[in-house]
This record gives sequence, structure tokens and C-alpha cells, in this order.
Amino acid sequence: MNESRADLLIEIGTEELPPGSLRRLAETLADELATRLEAAGVCGGVRHVYATPRRLAVRFEQVPLMQPDRRIERRGPALTAAFDAEGQATKAAQGFARSVGLEVDALERLETDKGTWLCAYLHEPGRATAALIPEMLTAALGKLPIAKRMRWGASEAEFVRPVHWIVLLLGETVIETEILGVKSGRMTHGHRAHHPEPLCLADPAAYAPLLETQGHVLPDFDARRAAIKAQIEALAAGLGGRAMLDEALLDEVTALVEWPVAVAGGFEARFLEVPHEALITTMMDNQRYFPVLDADGRLMPHFITIANLESRDPAQVRAGNERVIRPRLHDAEFFWQQDRRQPLVTRREALKGMVFQSKLGTLYDRSDRMARLAGTIAGELGAAPEEGVRAGELAKCDLVTAMVFEFPELQGVMGRYYATHDGEPAGVARAIEDQYRPAHAGDRLPDAPVAQALALADKLDTLVGIFAIGQRPSGTKDPFALRRAALGVVRILIEGGLELDLEVLLGQAAEALASRLDAGAAVSEVFDYVMERLTAYYADRGIPSDVVDAVLACRPTRLTDLDRRVQAVQAFRALPEAEALAAANKRIRNILRQNGSATALEVERDLLVESAERDLFEALLVAEAATAPQFQQGHYGAALTHLAALRAPVDRFFDETLVMAEDEALRRNRVGVLARLSELFLRVADISRLQTVG
Repeated sequence: MNESRADLLIEIGTEELPPGSLRRLAETLADELATRLEAAGVCGGVRHVYATPRRLAVRFEQVPLMQPDRRIERRGPALTAAFDAEGQATKAAQGFARSVGLEVDALERLETDKGTWLCAYLHEPGRATAALIPEMLTAALGKLPIAKRMRWGASEAEFVRPVHWIVLLLGETVIETEILGVKSGRMTHGHRAHHPEPLCLADPAAYAPLLETQGHVLPDFDARRAAIKAQIEALAAGLGGRAMLDEALLDEVTALVEWPVAVAGGFEARFLEVPHEALITTMMDNQRYFPVLDADGRLMPHFITIANLESRDPAQVRAGNERVIRPRLHDAEFFWQQDRRQPLVTRREALKGMVFQSKLGTLYDRSDRMARLAGTIAGELGAAPEEGVRAGELAKCDLVTAMVFEFPELQGVMGRYYATHDGEPAGVARAIEDQYRPAHAGDRLPDAPVAQALALADKLDTLVGIFAIGQRPSGTKDPFALRRAALGVVRILIEGGLELDLEVLLGQAAEALASRLDAGAAVSEVFDYVMERLTAYYADRGIPSDVVDAVLACRPTRLTDLDRRVQAVQAFRALPEAEALAAANKRIRNILRQNGSATALEVERDLLVESAERDLFEALLVAEAATAPQFQQGHYGAALTHLAALRAPVDRFFDETLVMAEDEALRRNRVGVLARLSELFLRVADISRLQTVG
């Protein structure tokens, strides 16, 4: 045992903490304490973070018992203010000297780039770590991410939940203090039901083992999560299936229990006639149950729940959970049966009473616009336009069904079921569900033409409409989820490989709004807004912003074409010629800007008087001829690889030729050569914008 070091344990015992923030609270507490320990020079070794519904705790191994002595610099007044014209110490200098306990003559000078200052170097003896911990803990607790703090009893203390006990142990010694109105000690508490009596901690290392063996508490969040997952998987296998292990639900359940015990339950097989999405939603969202699937991925009439105790009568626990879920399943069954009595299309009329946005009309108006736009896009994608129109007309009808009213997250999903039941074309039914995709990062994309058309129509109508009424997102405010809509458009067009012109699509969306407002002016603004999403989109794929910026400078309007350019420029950056050609293009752009030449000028061969400019022009003509079919076919990578061969003649041209010749004709001719060269590269991107290459 190292007598100069000891383990440190801090535990805050509370009433049940909010499960959604439990893990973050514990990790933030540990981070804040570690930062303060390090700043004080008493940082220990490995740290262990614990979090259960009733406690936040952290143990630091081998923390120094004493803070090291420190040499502290105290800066006083500037030298110009410390002495008067006769060299006598001013009151400022005298006051500073008194504050540090020294004579003015004993003060030192500190020279900086901003001048010379009086200063003093003081020796500060280290304090005992035990004396530092209470103030560190108080400060750390004040930094926790708590949206709303609460008070309890007559105390003025505030925390996320009422605090019942605090453990502060440094080695075997209690750090005595009072925090949040509670005196510290060495007594922790086990499971509320299994071990309500206090547990005495001999030292920090005994914390987790004591809670597990006697307290019926698994304090380590990750270990508890792993235990829950293993129990669920074992029970599901025993039922002949596998559990749906949603990661977010697994985290939530872990934050709700201290001593997890998995319990399997079942329900009548007849409920499986209800769409499984509805059953899964009610099990997972309402009851925090884990559904069980068979080998083919079909829902089984079983579920698994996690109890927070080890019951003497597990059958009663199972029966209780089955009793709770049955009314929920009955409701879903009732909604399913009732909703199908009325064809989906007859619900359109009800959409006239649901306002989408006061200036943009009702959901009925919106579905009309979507129908028109989806029909046009479907035709461009080679699908039947009438299916696109029908999908748009039915797109929002399930919003007025009983099932979606009860389970809003099933919008689109239930529309597909009801449309299929009504005998609508399969492509229409599928489109109704896929119109909201992608709903989040990593979500799958609609991959059928009518579904792609409807998903684009939904997002484009929202983007153009909201921009047209002047409600562009600002800061963190984005009530109509326009950022998600824009990124959805990007993903569908690029990853779906759709050769559609974004600017044309936006114009079509604006035309659909013509009966309500003039949205034409918003098209350019929305186009730019969508393009702004590309920097983040490509950053997630490892492509730097300067590559994207170089391509956007050419303003391609087909995102599939834009993507081919981005991939080509990214590959071009790796070529050995790239850096020199990027630098040359920067130089060319500056020359053209100074000469007011934005487009290629005619080049007169008889004015090419120097061999370097003749060679460059000949190489340029060869490159133009060779790359023309590559540009036509969108083979930008091959074109840029060919253009890389221009490096040598370009370098020689700048080394041997004076572009800004005194003779105006020569000067104009040479600028013309550079303009032709620039325009050739601009058929892919403005590579002068590349910041780093190679």
C-alpha cells in the first residue's frame, strides 16, 4: 500500500433519477471531478464511473493525499505605473507589495511583449486532498447538465432529485462535510426492496463488490446493461426466437433498474393479425418490453420485460405484465378493425380541416400539391405518372385514422397497410410509407420510382413553401425540420442515382404553390440552402470541404453529376500534379480577374511567339479534344487524370513567358490561352479553391 496515495470514492444517493439523462449525469460528474483533481495536482489513476436509478458515483484509484507545493506568479502594476518620474514607488506599487507581503525593492520584473510589469513569485504549500474534495464536489455538481433543479423539504439545496445520502471516502477515512444539505459518511444503501438497510463501506475498493454481493445492486451501468442483454437473449432463445434489442430501449431499461431480472411473457396469437409495427410500438414505447421474433423475422406472441427485483413468485410477475399489455393490444386490434371499414381515399375530405401552415393551406391543399409534383417526378423516373398522383392524394390520409391518432409514429406505415387493404397499386402503397424516408441519419431510402417521387415531393413542397413565406431556419430553430428535408433530398438524389435537375424540381414545386403565393423567388434561396447541406454530407464520408467548395463553384444542378465531380476532384487531389495545377489555377484566376476576362478569348496562333506558350497551346488543344467525350459522358475522373498531364507545359509557361507583356496584342493572346485553360478545368470544378492537395 502506498501511504501517500489512496482511492477516492464519491457517491450521491438520491431518489429515482431521470433515466434519459442518468448516464450523462454520471459521466459529466466524473469528468468535472477529474478536471479539478488534475488542476489541483492530485489527479489519480484509473477511474470507475457508476450510475443506477438511485445513485451517481465515481471512484478514482490512487489519488495523492497531499497537493504538491506550488510556485505562484502574482502580477502587479505595469512598470510605467509603478514608479513616478523621480523613480519613487507609486501607491499602486506599494499596495501590490503589501498584498504579497514583500517590500517594493524585493519585487521582480516580468517582461512580456506588452511591456514590463512588477511581479512576485510566492511559495504556496500544498493542501491536504481531503480539504480540497468538498469544494471540488460542490463545483462539479453545479456543472451537471440538469435542465431543471428541484428543492425538497425545508432545505435551500437544489439538485435533479432529492438527495438522501452522500459517501465521501479517501482511503479508509471519511471526508466530513455537508453538501446539498446532507452530511457525508461511509454508509451507502442497497436495493430498495432487497436490502433497504444501510451498508458500511470500509474503503472505496469495497464499493462495487459490497453492493453486488449484499446490496442486490449492479452499480456499473455498462455491466448492468450487458447482464440485461445476456438475460434477454437467453430467454428469447428459450422461446425459440430472438429478441428485438433496440439500443435506445436497452439504455433506458438499464437506467430504470438496479437488480435486473428478465421475465418472459406472452399474449394471444390472434393479436398477430394486427400489423406487427403497431404491436411492437405498444410493447416497446408504452411498456418498455422487448418483442421476440422467429427465425424468419416474424413477430412471435411473446415479449420479455426487465423486473427490478428477484421475485419469490416469478409467475405472478409474468401474469402481471401480461395483464397490463393485453388492453393495449386490444386497443390496437380495435383500431385496426375500425380503420379498415372506411377506404383510405374517403378520409381525404377530413384533411380540409387540418391546417398545415396558415399561409400554405390545409393538409388537403398540401396533398394536392404533392400529387401534382409526384406525378411529374414519377413520369421523369419512368414510372406511371398516375401512380405518383394517386400516392400524393393518399399520402396524408392515414393521419386521420384512429391507429395513427393513437400511435403518431406509425404515420405512413399504417397508410401502406390501409392502401393495400383497399386494393391500391403496390407502388402507391409502398410510396405512402416511404414518403417520410430518410427520417434520420442512416435510415434506408425509398428505392422504388413512385416512392422516390413522393418522398421528393413531400420534402420539396415543404422547403419551397416555408422559404417562400419567409420562415427559413435560424440558429437551432427549425420547426418544419427543413434541414432534415434538405438532407433527405440530397440523399435520395445522390444515393438513389436519380438524374434529376434540382433547380427544375424546385421550380416545379414553386409552380404547384402558384395558386396560393408567388414562390418563384424562393427557388434560388432553397437551392443554395440544399447545397449548403453538402459540406456536412460529404464530411461524413471523409471528403473535405474544399473539394466540395471547388465543385459548388461551378453550380451543377444535377446532384448525381455533382457527386461524380466531387469523387473525381477527391481522386485528383491524390495525384502528384495536383498541387502545382491548383496553384497555377489560382494564379490564372487572379490574372483573369485583373484583366476582366471571365470567358475564353480567341487565341491567334501567329501571336504565339515563344516556344513555351506555343507548347502550352498545342497541349491545350490536345487536351480539349481528348476530354470532350469524357465530359459529355460525365467521366470526370478520367478527364482530370488527362488534364494532370498539362502540369509540365503550364509550369514552363509561367517560368518562361511574361503574361502581362507591354504589347497589348501579346498580352491579350496570352490571357486568352489562360482563359481557355481555366474553362477546361471549370468543366469539372474550380480547382483553384483546393486548400490542400496530395
